[in-house]
Amino acid sequence: MRKFEKISFEQFKKDIKDDKELYESYSLPKRCTKASAGYDFFALYDYTLKPGEIMKVPTGIKASMESDEVLFLIDRSSMGFKYNVRMCNQVGVIDQDYYNNPNNEGHMWIRIQNEGDKDYIVKKGEGMIQGIFMKYLKTDDDIESENERNGGFGSTTK
Repeated sequence: MRKFEKISFEQFKKDIKDDKELYESYSLPKRCTKASAGYDFFALYDYTLKPGEIMKVPTGIKASMESDEVLFLIDRSSMGFKYNVRMCNQVGVIDQDYYNNPNNEGHMWIRIQNEGDKDYIVKKGEGMIQGIFMKYLKTDDDIESENERNGGFGSTTK
């Protein structure tokens, strides 16, 4: 089943803050127009990214999907075009087995950098990135790995 969920409150406390009101106040990603391909992710709180600064930003979100799907996390167009702000890894690739992994429940984070010359100001509830689900193909001679994910970021090669 393809869907977004909030991380558990226990994970939220560990990763972000012990604040039940904040936890209950944020929204799941959604498509903001009927023809949008991307689901907008919304800021959990206000933040300002100064020129030259890099920041790791939590989403509070995890995603489940079918076994032949991937979720791409991508900059919103206005980030780069208007403000010269980008995700440090350009595109986040969220594999199906990242969901509910034992290390972090599949909590997705972004790392952004302000390469512009003015502050990038994001208010709580504003769109900050977008996620797009896509099907993927395997080669005809693919040798399926027996390895299982046992952690979060960078765990596919461990």
